[in-house]
Amino acid sequence: MQYETIFHEIYQELKSLEDTGHVADYIPELAHVNPDQFGVHLSTINGESYAFGDAEKRFSIQSIAKVFAFVLAYSKIKSDIWKRMDLEPAGTPFNSLVQLEHDKGVPRNPFINAGAIVVCDILVSGFPSPKEHVLSFTRRLSNSFTIDYNTKVAQSERETGFRNFALVNLMKSFGNIRNDINEVMDLYFHICSIEMSCRELSESFLFLANNGVIPYSGERILSPSRTKRTNALMQTCGFYDEAGQFTFKVGLPGKSGVGGGIVAVHPEKYSIAVWSPRLNKKGNSYKGMLFLEEFTTKTKLSIF
Repeated sequence: MQYETIFHEIYQELKSLEDTGHVADYIPELAHVNPDQFGVHLSTINGESYAFGDAEKRFSIQSIAKVFAFVLAYSKIKSDIWKRMDLEPAGTPFNSLVQLEHDKGVPRNPFINAGAIVVCDILVSGFPSPKEHVLSFTRRLSNSFTIDYNTKVAQSERETGFRNFALVNLMKSFGNIRNDINEVMDLYFHICSIEMSCRELSESFLFLANNGVIPYSGERILSPSRTKRTNALMQTCGFYDEAGQFTFKVGLPGKSGVGGGIVAVHPEKYSIAVWSPRLNKKGNSYKGMLFLEEFTTKTKLSIF
């Protein structure tokens, strides 16, 4: 299939649309990003690569990194993870305090902010140097060993992260945070600050398209059963409270971030990453969502 030709066709179609989205300027460092950048990269489990636009430009992947943190905890640490969080779509904003209060400090899933904070608490308990473990794990998945945290973004998030601190304190009051709050939140903010390109993202998610095995190295990250469950979680919970729309229009499991990135996986075939910084009202890339909808429509490649 001529993926790069399809990428170009879809991009030309989207150029005529007004991008009504806005960059995530509530995180001050992200407000400096050029909103007109656009990149796509598709990686197949057979080692083929197809790129378009700013596919090599690194950006802050934000909540996409929650998948790496979750998989690391899910695969390496024996914990009571499913007693400490649920696996249901939230149906409310990703930083809702109301729902967390109603659920007595148990997050609905690992991909909303509260759930990812609990995952960070598990990682702090499980590793002596959790920041180094997460970074090393991410580099190994992508086979790119220059990936790093952006400390300015992490600091910017810490300085404006009042609601995230409210979430962790609320969970601490219910006994669902077991470590020092500052240590847990330092890990959380650094994870969200990881910078990667579309190419690196698509390659790092290939293990989820390959039954839990990294294609380039043969290393097993997850069992086939846990790979299936992780993909199912991304399908139902990977897009804040817009997961139903993504499933309906795109038909792939995936994860988005407020840096404007989206990664989606077609099991046994490919992983695709799209980056366009302007976000819709739900916090997902406006043009990224439209691009992937057109992509699965034109290629007739979705899981449905």
